[in-house]
Amino acid sequence: MPSAINTKILLAILAALTVIGGAAIYQRRAAEKAAAILQQQQRDAEEQKKRDEAFRQQVEKDKKKHSSSAANEGKTWKTYVP
Repeated sequence: MPSAINTKILLAILAALTVIGGAAIYQRRAAEKAAAILQQQQRDAEEQKKRDEAFRQQVEKDKKKHSSSAANEGKTWKTYVP
């Protein structure tokens, strides 16, 4: 009789340890997934920042290009004779 009780206790302990181990593995995988998602978001943010900076530089370049021709327009209207 004591042998059967000891066996049941040992099985209960083994089942509890299995559940705890499974929960620890699940938690570690969830943490790894969260870390991977965070790294991807950081890479995406850096890429977006680079695209934004390139766009800003292009806009500034276009402003300078267009403003130079606009500077000469005033002169043509001053000499306009209808």
